[in-house]
Amino acid sequence: MPGKNQTIISEFILLGLPIDPEQQNLFYALFLAMYLTTVLGNLTIIMLIRLDSHLHTPMYLFLSNLSFSDLCFSSVTVPKLLQNMQSQVPSIPYAGCLTQMYFFLFFGGLENFLLVVMAYDRFVAICFPLHYTTIMNPQRCLSLVALSWVLSTFQAMLHTLLMARLCFCADNVILHFFCDMSALLKLACSDTQVNELVIFVMGGLILVIPFLLIIVSYVRIVSSILKVPSIRGICKAFSTCGSHLSVVSLFYGTIIGLYLCPSSDNSTIKETVMAVMYTVVTPMLNPFIYSLRNRHMKGALERVFCKRKPLSFL
Repeated sequence: MPGKNQTIISEFILLGLPIDPEQQNLFYALFLAMYLTTVLGNLTIIMLIRLDSHLHTPMYLFLSNLSFSDLCFSSVTVPKLLQNMQSQVPSIPYAGCLTQMYFFLFFGGLENFLLVVMAYDRFVAICFPLHYTTIMNPQRCLSLVALSWVLSTFQAMLHTLLMARLCFCADNVILHFFCDMSALLKLACSDTQVNELVIFVMGGLILVIPFLLIIVSYVRIVSSILKVPSIRGICKAFSTCGSHLSVVSLFYGTIIGLYLCPSSDNSTIKETVMAVMYTVVTPMLNPFIYSLRNRHMKGALERVFCKRKPLSFL
């Protein structure tokens, strides 16, 4: 078997971000602040939805799962990045690298599927408002969330198991700040054709198809609004869908910019910067998008805090 007589490495070196040493502390403080903002923002949304009965609806069930996914998605990479920025040897064990890759793929896939589910929810709410409660009943909502978790588990496990069968030899320096799948494949000293084929097929199934479904949903929503044009209807539609469209644009915009745009000479720097956008920036911005653009979330924030003021006074 190929690779039997080769030295098997036990850890990888994460090259990290292309930052000058004199700017290391500045960027460390910046990423720490962004991560803490991400944790606080997403936890606030989850707790508001949990505490306020007005938000116990399908839309906010999906939103709470999306916030949990954002929180965990950022936590998979940023704490390790912060640790390595303060370390002389920014290493990660082989098993830890595969574990990080698995959870990165899992929570990234979960967010992808949840965005599709939320688009379907908005489609039903606007195009079939009289049948909304019947179509989006509790059983169906829970089934859609459960299906998102199952599909995410399957695709993440498939990629991780295929990666675990590969051999890694002398070169153990990952040109990234986390164990990215494409970066690991470049270091493998065994055949990666099966991995690349599965990445291509699964990429189409779990990225392109969901993105097209979201586009179709919003085309149907727009066409439904234009059939009965009214200022009130348009405002309601934008208030209902604006937050979701903003998150979709951020999530898919960075991924499409990273994986579908032609590579250039500085592709490594480009990949790193784009990865920072969807692993650090997007999970941080999502809570602000939903809280600032959503009057129900702002109302829930006021109700929860007002409800606790008398208690704190007593």
